[in-house]
Amino acid sequence: MDFAFDNSFHDAMPGFYAPAEAAKPSAPTLLIFNHALADRLGIDAAGVSDAQLARIFSGEEMPGGANPLALAYAGHQFGHFSPQLGDGRALLLGEIVAPDGARFDVQLKGSGPTPFSRNGDGKAAIGPVLREFLVSEAMAAMGIATTRALAAVATGDRVQREQAHPGAVLTRIASSHIRVGTFQFFAAHFGADHVVQLSDYAVRRHFPELAEAANTHLALLDG
Repeated sequence: MDFAFDNSFHDAMPGFYAPAEAAKPSAPTLLIFNHALADRLGIDAAGVSDAQLARIFSGEEMPGGANPLALAYAGHQFGHFSPQLGDGRALLLGEIVAPDGARFDVQLKGSGPTPFSRNGDGKAAIGPVLREFLVSEAMAAMGIATTRALAAVATGDRVQREQAHPGAVLTRIASSHIRVGTFQFFAAHFGADHVVQLSDYAVRRHFPELAEAANTHLALLDG
């Protein structure tokens, strides 16, 4: 199954992410696959078995061209600023360009620990995975900008929270995973040069019309 990845963040922004790998699930089983969204993204799933979809969208099998990575970011948590959070249970497989030219991230959520997991297991339980799938697709249907859900896969493993739950992985689609907290992280740890580099990339990817502005970075803030 070919995603035809075009991984601009991985290629252009070394030092702004940590390479990572998915944990291997014991018995991945496809719960739901969003064929309409796959068509929108230009992903040809015709003739692909549920078993193969489960392997790909659980992280057991990496599609060709994937460059799995976790992004660092900062933010406020429990009422306080935390200078390092990051994708603790999410793995960005790469970027694909849809038939209309729009660029999207393909991310696994709940696929295991990353360098930003802070001693967490990086896993997700089946209940929250299905809830996010339903809510994000409902919001999209109502015209509310949000992440999208491409697939949900049961892993066959147990996830321990207050009690043990069946584990699952959600495949999440977004125009990118650059956050305000991404800028906060690099401002807090590395300074202005990194913030400028990240800003320039964000403009190229999301707001190319700002490239002609007198002050591109100020125009990005004003936008």
